[in-house]
Amino acid sequence: MDDLLRLAEQLSAEEQLIRDNVRHMVEREVMPHIIDAYEGAYFPNDFIKHAANLGLLGITLPEQYGGAGANYVSYGLVCQELERGDSGLRSFVSVQNSLCMYPIFRFGTEEQKTTYLPQMAKAEIIACFGLSEPNAGSDPSSMSTVAKKVSGGWQLSGSKMWITNGPIADIAIIWAKADDTIKGFIVDCKAKGFSCQEITHKLSLRASTTGELAFDNVFIPDDHVLEGATRGLADALTCLTQARYGIAWGAMGAAEACFDIALDYCQERKQFDKPLAGFQLVQADLAQMYTELVKSRCMNLHIGRLRDKGDNNPIIVSLAKRNACREALKIARSARNLLGGNGITLDYHVMRHAANLETVFTYEGTDNIHTLVLGRHLTGINAFD
Repeated sequence: MDDLLRLAEQLSAEEQLIRDNVRHMVEREVMPHIIDAYEGAYFPNDFIKHAANLGLLGITLPEQYGGAGANYVSYGLVCQELERGDSGLRSFVSVQNSLCMYPIFRFGTEEQKTTYLPQMAKAEIIACFGLSEPNAGSDPSSMSTVAKKVSGGWQLSGSKMWITNGPIADIAIIWAKADDTIKGFIVDCKAKGFSCQEITHKLSLRASTTGELAFDNVFIPDDHVLEGATRGLADALTCLTQARYGIAWGAMGAAEACFDIALDYCQERKQFDKPLAGFQLVQADLAQMYTELVKSRCMNLHIGRLRDKGDNNPIIVSLAKRNACREALKIARSARNLLGGNGITLDYHVMRHAANLETVFTYEGTDNIHTLVLGRHLTGINAFD
């Protein structure tokens, strides 16, 4: 995509290198197979080793725990380039990084950090994150999964729904009601009473693996509790803030892919003896798509710089996630329209991105929820109750 505002000049050499390496990896290792993966509804497992080899797992964590010590702008660029390929790629990395490695790093003991994080960075351990339930999505405080204290540990009962990486996970970061609060636990997916049913028949995020977790009196040793998570649900939501930040960048990656495809198509496709790009209505669509892309990328970059300065305000991330998902969906739909009948085929990728973005628009905080977060910030009135 054309860089009219010269945003690339705002990136350091390291940030540009990370961006380019991820883009090249996706183009070389994933794109030749992504159509088959999406149509066949399977996750391209070979991607995992490529992501680990590039240091994308735990990218912002210190090197002592297997991380790369990179900044949040770099992580955003990683998410952008991964989702330019497919939302399922970014989802995998987002879950491993933001929802699983981050809480162990932030809330775990030193023993937990040294035990799990280096192996997770190498993809020797794959993790999933369990907060949403069949009857508790936008209102996670109403969860019914409970952990009861028993001798030497805890006994976990309940279920979690829409869990990315669930069917391939070795461990799960599970949030459950315990002792009149909500606690985080590291759960072994091979533990007795733990099961995962893969969710099938999806029309979106087909190249991603999703499951429903069930816990039938699963025993969790005391040393598997995230003892640093003392604020209950607020700590679980802190993990979601990490992931939502990456989603804002990722959605723009998918949108950029759709824009580039539409622009190339309209310049090559001729109707009425001239390229589609020569028609006023087509140029109007392209100009609008491009404008929203540039605006969103400016916002994402600025928020990334704020996070690198230590400003982790979740309201800012809600602003970015809401904006990016809204505009990315509009861009994908406009691109599909510009491609006419070809827009619905997997060969042109646009419909795949559009379908994926329907899920991205909803998960990790629906558009309505982020709207109310912003509304509460602006008015001081809580409209959730």
